[in-house]
Amino acid sequence: MVSTPKNVIITAVLLQLVLLLSNVNESRGWFLGLGPILGFPPQQQPPSPSLPPKNPRPSGLKVGFYLGLCPVDIEASIKVLIQDAFRKDSTILPAFLRMQFHDCFVNGCDASILIDGESSEKKADADLSVRGYELIDTLKAFAEAQCPGVVSCADLIAIITTEVLKLGGGPEYAVQTGRCDGLRSEVNDVDLPGPSISAQQSIDIFGAKKFTPDEMVALLGCHTVGVSHCVFFEDRLYPGPGFDSDMDPTLRNQLITICPKGMNSNNFTNLDQNPPSSNKVDNSFFDQINKQRGVLHIDQDLASNSLTKGFVTQFAQNQALSNSKLASAMLKLQALDVLTGNQGEIRQNCRRFNNQ
Repeated sequence: MVSTPKNVIITAVLLQLVLLLSNVNESRGWFLGLGPILGFPPQQQPPSPSLPPKNPRPSGLKVGFYLGLCPVDIEASIKVLIQDAFRKDSTILPAFLRMQFHDCFVNGCDASILIDGESSEKKADADLSVRGYELIDTLKAFAEAQCPGVVSCADLIAIITTEVLKLGGGPEYAVQTGRCDGLRSEVNDVDLPGPSISAQQSIDIFGAKKFTPDEMVALLGCHTVGVSHCVFFEDRLYPGPGFDSDMDPTLRNQLITICPKGMNSNNFTNLDQNPPSSNKVDNSFFDQINKQRGVLHIDQDLASNSLTKGFVTQFAQNQALSNSKLASAMLKLQALDVLTGNQGEIRQNCRRFNNQ
């Protein structure tokens, strides 16, 4: 019989012992480091169980962006909360139409207007009266509880604006989502068109953002809801540089009562001077400015400028046309210079950047 060398027997026994102990307690790897002694590579620690890595956020805007990214239909759930908020306070309609415009016209639709801070966009004179931040906070908290780190603040503004526009009697269209939140909010960036500019100046400003004159008229038609304070139109009521001698006399007398000369009144009036329509998104505003009953200079000038007055008349006569053009113009506004994919961030709190 051929005898087995003693060193081979010892090696085999040690190998069996190591394998046995490794099976008993895998997490400790090779027992007492005997693996290297036997000439085998060290056993690697098994990876800790973890969730699969998140897929990169898709680029671009689309309808239903969050379907499949959240365990629930988060947009549908958010809309239910918006509907409840609108029932309690319908003035969120003009508030969010204004917020959407003010946000998108400064560095794109990136929720930069929501950032708190001494030098943020909120501190610009044009933005001091913007409101609706508390509803954003509520919806963001809800979204984070349902689907953490996915729903952007910029998308919340768009979802709210689209929903309240529909609830207020305006066009219904499918909102596109997929925006990311911006990383900059500076008061010095805010350069918004004022209420006393001419229609031609407005055409130039909107044209720089790739809007056509008819799209601009449709967007300014959102003045069918909301109010303006005396400081923005008082000069049109009294003799002087801004006086409008063509204003409807009945309207002038009404506004003089609201805004006495030299009183620095904080009073306000509806931008649509047709009372049954002053809180509805319809084409009444266009009919009013065709009758010289516009409150703001820019509004009234739309009915006089050769490049815009034809659209004013068309929209005043055709509600369906007005709604259709407003829907397409709003979609274009809400897509203005957006951040998507790996651009920007998804804020945990809409009022501050994630690194704050």
